[in-house]
Amino acid sequence: MQKPLTFLSSLALAAAVALPVAAQDEPGVDTVVATVNDTEITLGHMMVARATLPQQYQQLPDEVLFKGILDQLVQQTALADSFTGELPPRVTLSIENETRSLTAGEAVEGIMAEAVSEEELQAAYDAQYKDAEPGQEFNASHILVETEEEAKAIKEEIDGGADFAEVAREKSTGPSGPGGGSLGWFGPGMMVPEFEEAVAGMEAGAVSDPVETQFGWHVIKLNETRTTDAPELADVREELETQVRQTKVQEAIEGLTEEADVDRSGAEGIDPSILKNTEWLN
Repeated sequence: MQKPLTFLSSLALAAAVALPVAAQDEPGVDTVVATVNDTEITLGHMMVARATLPQQYQQLPDEVLFKGILDQLVQQTALADSFTGELPPRVTLSIENETRSLTAGEAVEGIMAEAVSEEELQAAYDAQYKDAEPGQEFNASHILVETEEEAKAIKEEIDGGADFAEVAREKSTGPSGPGGGSLGWFGPGMMVPEFEEAVAGMEAGAVSDPVETQFGWHVIKLNETRTTDAPELADVREELETQVRQTKVQEAIEGLTEEADVDRSGAEGIDPSILKNTEWLN
């Protein structure tokens, strides 16, 4: 009797596999993935939890994160259900602050999402670049050592005809040493002030006396200089759009704050150090 039963079971299984699977709704934010007592945990809860994880945890495999996040939310819900009594002020105040912050953030996102007109872009471009003087960029190499004595000896060596790049590869302690000391092109503000000042006072092809910075002692060779014109609007469009949006946000914050009925009188006369009394929050 066993064989017929086994055979029928196999047929039933084959038939079941052959039948179309009932269509299921596509999972979404409101899809319930677990319940703890009467509390529902949704995919949305899990998504938010994942998005707030530190970057190193977000690199974990999806299946590991899914199980770990779900386990955590289940455990937190069970713990929350076990709590009795009133929540301490630090919790209720934290919830209020977090709600305020997240809601304000949504208002900012709404402003940032507004379209930026061509007129606004052009005005931002003109304000930043229309009257700007042509800039200057430098292409330089350097040899970095720890002491002034070493730098002076290297300077004498270069003046005596030694190849700058070869000396840099042999003696420079900086990361550019293996590349012959080359720093490529750079503009104002990209180097420490002492280095930039020395380069700005040099002629192309010249080698500097030792220059001290926070990194040590440098012997610098200025390879080339070039004049830079203002960029085309198309090249800085994204940067300008961001600037315009940030300006709109700041203007909106200031305007809304001015329009709001704000009364700060309750803060008058309070010692600022009182904020350290965190024991009041327990």
